[in-house]
Amino acid sequence: MAVRRRTDPAVGRTAVTAWRSGDAERRTVTTAVRFTLEEIADVAPGHAVEVRVPPWGAVQCVEGPRHTRGTPPNVVETDPETWLGLVCGLVTWQDAVRDGRVSASGDRADISHLLPLQAVRLRGREARG
Repeated sequence: MAVRRRTDPAVGRTAVTAWRSGDAERRTVTTAVRFTLEEIADVAPGHAVEVRVPPWGAVQCVEGPRHTRGTPPNVVETDPETWLGLVCGLVTWQDAVRDGRVSASGDRADISHLLPLQAVRLRGREARG
């Protein structure tokens, strides 16, 4: 099941590229974060883990038990700069968790196997042929 997109993928990729070049204003960073959250939800559909990047967005992803009320049992939370660094492969999951830049709580909250995001997208395409 594909994620219902709110961010045009071309606009999202452009925002990520601008962020990587260090030439991103607040609006561009917001677009990049929202786009990459939509991407991870598309790569790993489900409702077992909530990924939060305040103040710009949150998504549920990863197959498993669906969360319906209160605080989800599996939560990943980080700031926009760390999130974009993770999805672009500029920051490792292990370093971000160790340094306290990522809070990951719950048995399923380790999403390191999904990062960097582009590598996952490429592996998925190769697997599909």
